[in-house]
Amino acid sequence: MQTKLTLRMDEEAIAQAKVTAQLQGKSVSQLVADYFVVLGEQHQPQLPTSEVTKSLRGLLKQENLAMLDEEDYKQHLLQKHL
Repeated sequence: MQTKLTLRMDEEAIAQAKVTAQLQGKSVSQLVADYFVVLGEQHQPQLPTSEVTKSLRGLLKQENLAMLDEEDYKQHLLQKHL
């Protein structure tokens, strides 16, 4: 169920919100709703992360993934199991 919410904001902030919403193809209401969802997710309890997982974090940067292919994976497996 959707309910109306009135916000009081600085005129400049409202203008920026309208521009941002238009650029993203959303309404200001949808931007605000999305923001509150993100805030709620940030306050969810996090499971403990093992030291192994922490050491792997950031290892494969997104730009490097595009350069990997099936042959790279086969080479990795060969080296791993030799």
